[in-house]
Amino acid sequence: MLKKETAAQMNEKTDVMDAVISLAKRRGFIFQGSEIYGGLAGTWDYGPLGVALKNNVRRLWWKRFVDTRDDMFGLDAAILMNQNAWKASGHVSGFSDPLVECKKCQHRFRADQLTDPKKCPDCGGQLGEARQFNMMFKTHVGATQDETSISYLRPETAQGMFVNFKNILDSQHPKLPFGLAQIGKAFRNEIAPRDFLFRAREFEQMEIEYFVHPKDWEKVFAHFQEEVKAFIADVGLDVSKVHELEVPDGDRAHYSKRTIDFEFDFPFGRKELYGLAYRTDFDLKQHSEFSKVDLSYYDEETKERFIPHCIEPSFGLDRTVLAILTDAYTEDTLGGETRTYLKLSPSVAPYTVAVFPLLRNKPQLVEKAREIFKMIKKTIPAAIFDDNGNIGKRYRRQDEIGTPFCVTIDFDTIEKGAGVTVRDRDTGKQERVTENELISFLTQKIK
Repeated sequence: MLKKETAAQMNEKTDVMDAVISLAKRRGFIFQGSEIYGGLAGTWDYGPLGVALKNNVRRLWWKRFVDTRDDMFGLDAAILMNQNAWKASGHVSGFSDPLVECKKCQHRFRADQLTDPKKCPDCGGQLGEARQFNMMFKTHVGATQDETSISYLRPETAQGMFVNFKNILDSQHPKLPFGLAQIGKAFRNEIAPRDFLFRAREFEQMEIEYFVHPKDWEKVFAHFQEEVKAFIADVGLDVSKVHELEVPDGDRAHYSKRTIDFEFDFPFGRKELYGLAYRTDFDLKQHSEFSKVDLSYYDEETKERFIPHCIEPSFGLDRTVLAILTDAYTEDTLGGETRTYLKLSPSVAPYTVAVFPLLRNKPQLVEKAREIFKMIKKTIPAAIFDDNGNIGKRYRRQDEIGTPFCVTIDFDTIEKGAGVTVRDRDTGKQERVTENELISFLTQKIK
């Protein structure tokens, strides 16, 4: 039985989220969308450091699931699709959440997220009856606006892979099992976006649709279960904060025969981070029926024709960024002073190395620091030169944005040929390294 959290524990978690959101804005990770106009709820803009972190996560995902495999094909499907694709998938008729509205303040809420389904959490007024609200953003394509011109901003990337299944068969001639992988934007008109990046109206997904013979689904499912856990380690998340939930009958999506949710201990509670679903042959059958196009697979060896079944590992990119930031946020005492830093894995940190001159007003130090910076950047592109403020402020700034190592050029570097100092972010300890050994030293550290 789970213990009920104390008020102090709940406040501490709220403080962590507030601190992460503040740091994210202050240091250029993430900004509120349309902020100078008062913002737009459920939208977020990534600043320079946020883009770098996000791109690192993308690269790790693509490397593990596409580049290092010979059974995966990349895809980048259009965001807008023929409306019949969404009718076939069931989104037009069934992609909805229960909506309730307060009769007093007119605020709207998801009924399934309320503690008291009859009382408004904002003003205490009476809530109306729940009604289903379709979460797809509806639009029109072309110059006319009628029923035939309707389209939607895609609520998931998966369907673009299913409707391209035949194109991949015809152009790549793959043999089962094989998969399609895609990273891209998705859009959901959430009734109540919340918890920073966790539930937004515009977000990015990293998804795979892996096609198998029906008899092989359990083996492939188990394989991707391990691969999801390996990716969690790739991005440096604390594995003790990740929990696998076997989704029971009645709670799974209608197309799924088995689903595992990989949940993460966010400051606001244990919530879904990734999903792994056995979608059977539902999607290909639906699109085959609605499009009147044969989406079966013919096995040349067995002379068997059938609709392949599908295993879907699904990853939220923005949720991954949020998990990384909240997991990495650390407060400690170093040198008798309290500091805040992001304990980011070098694999995802926006910068892995920062290079400083000890003093910014000494040309010989700055020139040497620039020389060493250029040398490092040839091998380690995620390097930054920093001479803004005194050395202590630079260390604190790099700590706060999660830079694992700082290289400082001092007078001993120039006058004695004593090499440079390399400072470790987590411990604050420094060690002397010769210029000749510096690159190999750093590359070993950031592996």
